Amino acid sequence: MTMVGQPEPAWTATAYVKGEQKTISNADYKGKWHVLYWYPLDFTFVCPTEIKGFQSLLDDFGDDKVEVIGVSTDSFFSHKAWFADRKTFPQVITHPVIADTNHAVSTAFHVLKEDQGVAFRATVVVDDKGIVRAVAVNDLSAGRSPAETLRTVQALQSGGLCGADWKKGDSFAG
Repeated sequence: MTMVGQPEPAWTATAYVKGEQKTISNADYKGKWHVLYWYPLDFTFVCPTEIKGFQSLLDDFGDDKVEVIGVSTDSFFSHKAWFADRKTFPQVITHPVIADTNHAVSTAFHVLKEDQGVAFRATVVVDDKGIVRAVAVNDLSAGRSPAETLRTVQALQSGGLCGADWKKGDSFAG
């Protein structure tokens, strides 16, 4: 089921935010472009590659006024313990990571793998008007490219026709 072109579902959740437990919601991102990315579980192999990838591009997302929010079905306490592991995460994780233990956010975005109680590897781009502009969902074993997510957001923000491999600053198609 595609959500592209539809308003972002309302959500409120507990999140890990710079080591603290906070409540965040879609209302906090009203008027802002934002990316939500889901990963299945803490303490796994593929997930930290994605989390570190998004973290390393935060300045680039910020240059385009895009907020980044991670989501998994693990708890705040699991996030806090895992993100403190400097071998796995040499760079401190500073973007919010939702602890979707009740699966409400994953369900609202249709990315919950119900038979396992974890989320698929999903990415959702929401524009500054609260409209879902892009959705990508991978099965659990295939990680995604945070750089491609950034490129997609930049293409959507550009207002032009952007061909495959278009990059910010390139001319538009047609």
